[in-house]
Amino acid sequence: MEEVVGVGVLVAVLVLIVWGRLPDVLVTVPAAVFVVAVGIVSIDDARRTLDRLAPTIGFLAAVFVVAEVARVAGLFDALGLVVARRSHRSATRLVLLVSGAAIAVTVLMSLDATAVFLTPIVVRVVRARGADPAPPLLATTQLANASSSLLPVSNLTNLLVFSASGLSFGGFAARMLLPTAVASSVVVAASVRDAARNPELAADPDDEPAGLDWFARAVLAGIATLLVACFVTSALGGEPAIAALVVAAVVAGVALVARRLSAPAVLGATAPTFLLFVAGLAVVVAAAVDHGIGDVARDVLPHGDGLAALLGVTFVAALLANLVNNLPATLVLSTVIPAHASATLLAMLVGVNVGPNLGYPGSLATLLWRRAVRDEQIEPSRRAFYRLGVLTTPAALVLGAVALWCTLQVLG
Repeated sequence: MEEVVGVGVLVAVLVLIVWGRLPDVLVTVPAAVFVVAVGIVSIDDARRTLDRLAPTIGFLAAVFVVAEVARVAGLFDALGLVVARRSHRSATRLVLLVSGAAIAVTVLMSLDATAVFLTPIVVRVVRARGADPAPPLLATTQLANASSSLLPVSNLTNLLVFSASGLSFGGFAARMLLPTAVASSVVVAASVRDAARNPELAADPDDEPAGLDWFARAVLAGIATLLVACFVTSALGGEPAIAALVVAAVVAGVALVARRLSAPAVLGATAPTFLLFVAGLAVVVAAAVDHGIGDVARDVLPHGDGLAALLGVTFVAALLANLVNNLPATLVLSTVIPAHASATLLAMLVGVNVGPNLGYPGSLATLLWRRAVRDEQIEPSRRAFYRLGVLTTPAALVLGAVALWCTLQVLG
């Protein structure tokens, strides 16, 4: 009976999240309370789940704050001006510049920052230059997923398995560099090919890119410090989440002193409801994993660190991400993969990060991107979305897994 209830609650939660009529936090938190109240998950097990998740929650809150301060500082607006000016009359150049911006924002500030903060900037640039919106906008959302495997901070899925991988911040980045570059290159190549079919853009805008003021430069320094602190802290055996929280607090403090943000705005930037949503979902997934889904996942996942096994893990993870979204897919798979099996964990990340490009529900970032382009009434057609997904995703998954295997032959 507990197996039926545990799996049933998870299915109900996923259906309600996809339905989208209720705030996600009002779906997962009551569900988590329910599975604890009826004894499917003990209070001690729930506490252990949340304790394991605590560094991830802290890291995520820090990244959210830094991204919001960067937006207020005008860094995204400045990036948009650079893209608009340097694309000149070339639709191909526009897509290349948008792609570079999407990769940079995703790697440094997470794929959600690309979906929420960069997408409206790309919309403005597309309209100002009279470009076909599909290639640059589709490149933005696909690269938010495809380039999100490089650093632990680039995707919540990475943060969820970072500590379990046993790798340092730098070790993680070194092993995911080639897979991320390969997967991103597939998307960029397909997007550039589509853009090359379009006519020239409208005349160059007259406005020159605005210079960055002292506050924007301070935020840039804060982002650089955040990355360095994460690499150094991890290499020394410390907890990168603590370093991230310290840097975020300093950056937020500068924003408060400069009166660019209020204290309530800083608190809101941590996205507390989203963090509660993640915590609640983790408890619900733990209930399902302990009562049936875990055994199924263990049976389905290939074992070993050979190329065939890594390809199998990558595609199983991609399929599960498209069925239930990549966040619950990661929570399920990371629970059943042994902590010492870092090769399997990394292959799983390639699957859950790149795989969602096949459809809308696979990634929260894709759903956020879709909401942004719909609000601007400039959404590319479903046909264009799925066409690019089918064209790029299988190739990116295969090449990403092969690149990971090659990297592991050198680095171990």
